Amino acid sequence: MSMTSENVFLTALQPNTTVSTYAVPSETELSHGGTHAKEEARFKRVHQQVSMRLAEKSTLPRQNGSPSSQYAASGVSLCDDSDGSLVSERDATYTQQASLQNMSNGYAANTYPRQSVYSTSRVNGLESGQQQVSSMTLPAMKHSLSGTLATGGGGGGMEQEVYVRQQSFKGPAHRTISRINNRQTSRTSNMPSGMYGTAGFSGSQSNLAMMQQGRLSRAGSVRSVHSVGRGKDVLNSLDMPTAINYLDEPDQNLQMLGAAYIQHECYHNNDTKKQVNQLKGIPLLVQLFTSESQEVQRYATGATRNLIYESMDNKVALIESGGIPKLIDALKEQDDELRKNITGILWNLSSKDNLKERLARETLPELTEKILIPLSGTGDQDIIELSPSESDIFFNTTGCLRNLSSVNEKTRQQMRETRGLIDALVGYVQKCLLDTKVEEKGVENAVCVLRNLSYQLYTEIPPSALLRLEGPSRAQSSSKGEAIGCFTPNSKKAKDRQNQDLTTFTEVSRQPTDIEWLWHPKIVELYNQVLQRCEINSTTREAAAGALQNITAGDKRWASILSRVALEQNRMLPVILDLLRTNNDLELRSLTGFLRNLSRHAKDKNDMATKVVNPLLAKLPSDGRQKEPSSDVVINTCGALNNLVTSSMVAARDITFFNGLPKLVGIKTSHDSSPAKLKAANAAATVLSNMFQYKKLHKDYKSKGFQKENFSDMGF
Repeated sequence: MSMTSENVFLTALQPNTTVSTYAVPSETELSHGGTHAKEEARFKRVHQQVSMRLAEKSTLPRQNGSPSSQYAASGVSLCDDSDGSLVSERDATYTQQASLQNMSNGYAANTYPRQSVYSTSRVNGLESGQQQVSSMTLPAMKHSLSGTLATGGGGGGMEQEVYVRQQSFKGPAHRTISRINNRQTSRTSNMPSGMYGTAGFSGSQSNLAMMQQGRLSRAGSVRSVHSVGRGKDVLNSLDMPTAINYLDEPDQNLQMLGAAYIQHECYHNNDTKKQVNQLKGIPLLVQLFTSESQEVQRYATGATRNLIYESMDNKVALIESGGIPKLIDALKEQDDELRKNITGILWNLSSKDNLKERLARETLPELTEKILIPLSGTGDQDIIELSPSESDIFFNTTGCLRNLSSVNEKTRQQMRETRGLIDALVGYVQKCLLDTKVEEKGVENAVCVLRNLSYQLYTEIPPSALLRLEGPSRAQSSSKGEAIGCFTPNSKKAKDRQNQDLTTFTEVSRQPTDIEWLWHPKIVELYNQVLQRCEINSTTREAAAGALQNITAGDKRWASILSRVALEQNRMLPVILDLLRTNNDLELRSLTGFLRNLSRHAKDKNDMATKVVNPLLAKLPSDGRQKEPSSDVVINTCGALNNLVTSSMVAARDITFFNGLPKLVGIKTSHDSSPAKLKAANAAATVLSNMFQYKKLHKDYKSKGFQKENFSDMGF
């Protein structure tokens, strides 16, 4: 009984390990007995157990600060993406995508709303997290222009330098580690299963096999592991001259490493940007734009985005090094990351006025053919929905076009004549309206480009097109028509009216293409839909209203026709009056400018006066010393009121009834004598002077406490 108990107790003893279990044989299983035999057997068992434990220890991973432990820890920490990557995701966007709270590297990146400012001055908005758009203040308040997008900090264009996480690019060491791991896996799977068992080996052979297995499963070095994806330790061991020399090496791994270092070091470091230019690194990067390796292309273009950010010298160096043709050539690669970098670079370059003409000359056809047409869905291939990367590419491209369209008449003419460009912009906006995506930034850029291309439209379009819109003169017409109304067939008025009606019908029935979209009645409906459906993005609404203001401006016949299309066919007056409730001064400027043009061309001014006088008066300040609304809004509002007053006593009556006289007199007499306030005072004085022409209303004026001198013109 005691033997049985002892046997049970002894067989319960097992090595203190979580890896292997060794069963020690009981005494009854030994071939000899007795006390001496027991002692000898016990000694052998202990010796055997110790030997087996030593063999076992040689196979266990080393712990407690051993090198293997360090390697494992490095591998685990790689999953923590706290340092981000070295690749710039977007240099020319409205929103920086990395926040200070989520980054441990100390780089601050703000998220800021998109704003716009009608001024040619640049506002330092980058440091404060503001994004500004500058637009020109144009003569006669008849046209409006969406100007160059600007963050200010670097003096002008819409450009940003963004440090974001991105795992699509892996450092050269990654492939080395992958090959080692793959080779290890292959060897492990090919070895016999019994090779690692204790039964197949004895003594040193067993230990050798175990040690060999341990070496194969060892992780890569700390330097190699850290270089995967992030490359922080590798980059810290470089300097700028070495990195630039790497760009000229035939080894693509070194080229990528050099470009990654340049990109990393140029992030918010103007001194480093100057150093790269001085060391002639830009021409070397340009040569890599068309490398056979797409990874090299990505790194080179990513480095260039940060390199030219807020650096006019580097922008010029890039262009002088033949960078634009190389970038356009690289667009043929069907790689979204590469195209995002290329279009981002072009957007940054377009922020400088003195580069815009050349940029337009060298890029417009290719950008239209390779980016705009395919991604807008107006090409041969239907686009159901753009991927996020494709949306970014389209956004960058239209941002570049938005800047180019604001520079001068020559560039606008070139853009209007670029085949497929306007078709693509209109088609994209139409598709987004159908898909209820009108709030997207791509739509904002597209509408802004259309607005800019409609600036001074009837002055800048070809004479042949203007002749079509205005209709042939009587001398050019040889048709013989019947009498119209009380006019005889030979009447000049009858002839002109017949010719104009025929011209209007021909133009309206035409299916518009390219430049014809800018003045076709269908574009009025497009802008109308944008105004009604875009509830969040005020910049898009402001651009649509500005485009309507442009195509209805002036005394040309077609401007009058489009005004009546808006009023009578599309019934836009209620839409505009509803939007007047906004306090956004930029939006108010375009809306009141459009209303001013409509009031000029309206057939029934009495009817219009009853609808718009009160809402317009509500937007006027109490006097000329108020800062809001701006003088431009006041001038447009007074201009609309004056257009109605000159043809409608109803308008003058309603101004009096809705207490508009105190505001007009205050604007006229109380101001700080600045140029803008003086223009607003003159506009108010003109309305008052024309109101006084209605003698039947003098009694009403007196009842409100106003005398003749209140209605007199301003004296200088």
